Amino acid sequence: MEQITQERIQTFIEAMGGSVPPHILELEKEAMAEGVPIIRPQTRSLIRFLMALGRPETILEIGAGTGYSASVMLEYAPQCRSLTTIELDPDRAAKARQVLGRADKKTQVITGDAADVLPELSGEFDFIFMDAAKGQYINLLPEIFRLLSPQGILLSDNIFKEGEILNSRFAVKRRDRTIHKRMREYLHALTHDERLATILLQDGDGAAVSVRK
Repeated sequence: MEQITQERIQTFIEAMGGSVPPHILELEKEAMAEGVPIIRPQTRSLIRFLMALGRPETILEIGAGTGYSASVMLEYAPQCRSLTTIELDPDRAAKARQVLGRADKKTQVITGDAADVLPELSGEFDFIFMDAAKGQYINLLPEIFRLLSPQGILLSDNIFKEGEILNSRFAVKRRDRTIHKRMREYLHALTHDERLATILLQDGDGAAVSVRK
């Protein structure tokens, strides 16, 4: 009964989410047809809200995929002056470069491992979207914090990993225990760092919104 209620609530919320621009829907269809994972509708709505709330002028994304989520951020952040996104896979990075090249904003797609790229970046970012390999979140956090502007917003996606993070480590497959451990460490770091105010949300596969105090 509770599961049915939750599903009805989610369906209702998504129905209230408003229309989605045609080019975003087209990118969504392309990604689904090619089997490329993209952010869920709930996360898309969350990004839309955070873009309106924070009005970021500079955006950093870790995990570009084929450019879908970056396109969503640019759509809902008309004041954005620049967006930098990092993608490990060369083919996906090339696709993202093609997709984002249509935007009339200054966009930069960097191909490489975020662990190597982030230390080379300078300046500050008003909004940072963490959507990389889940086991790397905790390792990237020091550089993320260095790059986050005062009062900047950090959005971390897929923090529950299909619910696995909620289980005991002994209930997780052995090969996934490292990711399980590191994600829990990451969430503990976000929620216990006195320099941040963090809230954990159920949106999509779970999301953490952190704001510098």
